[in-house]
Amino acid sequence: MKKKFLYVELADNISEKIKAAVFKPGDKLPSIRSLSLENGISINTAKRIYLELESLSLVHAKAQSGYYVSPQNPHKLPLPESSRPLAIAEHIEPNEIIDKVYSSMGRKDLTLFSFGVPAGNLLPIAKLKKEIVLATRTLGEGGTTYESIAGNSKLRRMIAARSLGWGGNLNENDLITTHGCMHAIALCLMALTKPGYTIGLESPCYPGILQLALSLGLKVLEISTHPETGIDLEALKNVIPKIDICLLVPNYNTPIGYCMPDANKKEVVSLLSTHHIPLIEDDTYGDLHFGEVRPKCCKSFDLDGNVLWCSSISKTLAPGYRVGWISPGKYKEQILKLKLVHTLSSSTIIHEAVGNFLMSGRYDQHLRKLRKTLKENYHNYVQIIANDFPEGTKVSRPQGGLTLWIEFPKQMDTIKLYNYAMKNSISIAPGRMFSLQHQYQHCMRLCFALSWDKEISLHLKHLGKLAKTLL
Repeated sequence: MKKKFLYVELADNISEKIKAAVFKPGDKLPSIRSLSLENGISINTAKRIYLELESLSLVHAKAQSGYYVSPQNPHKLPLPESSRPLAIAEHIEPNEIIDKVYSSMGRKDLTLFSFGVPAGNLLPIAKLKKEIVLATRTLGEGGTTYESIAGNSKLRRMIAARSLGWGGNLNENDLITTHGCMHAIALCLMALTKPGYTIGLESPCYPGILQLALSLGLKVLEISTHPETGIDLEALKNVIPKIDICLLVPNYNTPIGYCMPDANKKEVVSLLSTHHIPLIEDDTYGDLHFGEVRPKCCKSFDLDGNVLWCSSISKTLAPGYRVGWISPGKYKEQILKLKLVHTLSSSTIIHEAVGNFLMSGRYDQHLRKLRKTLKENYHNYVQIIANDFPEGTKVSRPQGGLTLWIEFPKQMDTIKLYNYAMKNSISIAPGRMFSLQHQYQHCMRLCFALSWDKEISLHLKHLGKLAKTLL
């Protein structure tokens, strides 16, 4: 038998103590230095032990404090069921709950569990301000002139360089900048569809994509989705004859938060390419992984330019800056023509500033801190959901991203829960928002990207009590 590495043996010992409740959830573990001295190992080996345990979701780090035993409830709460939408193409008006929820955007008097964006105090605002000032000083004519249609050269170079981390192997000329990811997706749909075309989407699906598809006169075909592995490959194969284009969010999709396995991504790309069906990939959340390694994209497996890879900094760095991009593959000329007609140029100063921020290495520093915070928040949320939400509640298990998908017992009506919660200054996203079909009435999405404090904890507990009252 192959001998285990020392760090693996020591990690196994701590793991067994956690499972035997010698170390209980919330307990502070020995510091890295103490672990090193007690076991006669190097500091690096001690760090590796905790990284191993962290990858198993057994421990988590708190800034300036050390490592703690993670709640084990995330693995005891059952997963939501796989979705089973009807395999029919819909073209109906979205329900009014979307307008009600989004009308609360920006309100300071509410706890906004409803929007999948990081809280402002989790973002490096002071550093971004400095980059804006620097860009104004260094750009020709103070940044008042138009850029090339493709967009800021520095920003595109930095995005291309970062693509090596997920197997994209892009270069500057493969990219076009946009006003956020939704603008990128809109350009793709306008370039490749006509009214009456059918788009295949995961179900549940982000409401903005549903609304965009309807506004362009498209029929929406929702496809069965598993809460851990994403779109059901057999279901996708069955609807291939019915769809003209496909849009997927394979990495930490909202609302469920799953990450599609690489083998599934590869098969999806091959399947759609064989049938000449373009694939729009929304990779907005790919940088928000809880583990050590960023997941690959569908674009990583694109051999013939059939994948239009879209992303942005809206969920990681600056939602209001509206900085996004597309790698449109073989559809580049159509996208460039549309951008010329619709916007001509991107925001010169903002895109230069973001390009500088990526080039300086500050973006990666920020991401490391943000990912750690999000992972801690996830554990905090699930602990309260396990203790304070109704019996029978099911919860997704995202390994990245910003949101949880909650499934209550069938008799729950989360639109009623939304109305009750709003009277208590709490906003949620009812599940009905995430489909054009009459489903997910007993589900909701919660954002865990708010700054964790006593008030957030109390509001989450109160939400659980309201849900119990409704049941």
